[in-house]
Amino acid sequence: MLSVFDDVCAAMADHWVIWGVCWGVTITLIAAAVIDGCKLKVPNWLTFPMIVGGWVASGLLFGWVGLGWSLLGTAVGLALLLPAYAIGGMGAGDVKLLAGVGAWVGPGLTFWAFLVSAVVGGVIALVMVLFRRRWGHHKNQFLMILSEILILRDPEQLAKIAAERKSSMMLLPYGIPIAIGSIGYFAYMGLLL
Repeated sequence: MLSVFDDVCAAMADHWVIWGVCWGVTITLIAAAVIDGCKLKVPNWLTFPMIVGGWVASGLLFGWVGLGWSLLGTAVGLALLLPAYAIGGMGAGDVKLLAGVGAWVGPGLTFWAFLVSAVVGGVIALVMVLFRRRWGHHKNQFLMILSEILILRDPEQLAKIAAERKSSMMLLPYGIPIAIGSIGYFAYMGLLL
């Protein structure tokens, strides 16, 4: 038992920066998920400091290379969710939240955290649909949205249609899947000890 404790302490000492960053991001993601779950909004007062803090910390700890890595991570986070935001399928706070993850953990971890978050989001959405017993309604809505995307291909028009349809849609606070997916990926990779 003491050997395991010694191994954990040695790992923490060797990787304290990564461990600290992932725990800091984890705490922020939990706060964002709770707020998004209650208010259907991830606030700017949480996302902007997260993004800028990642840039500053990376620059201070690793110089210009670290800042570039952090900026690239931010860009990856934005690029992965901006298409969904552009057509009205996601809120801006969710996009900024993933950009904040990218600012702290870089492009590679952000990409994989996004993939896990997408799977988690799909599972949560499926459970929500099954729980409400409105499978036919949501299946038809999904097929209609998919056909609009394929036919219209104009983000402005798609966003306008999505805004009009919003009151009839089941809304998923996507900060929750981002938090679960990112934290789950960090844990799977052993970054949370």
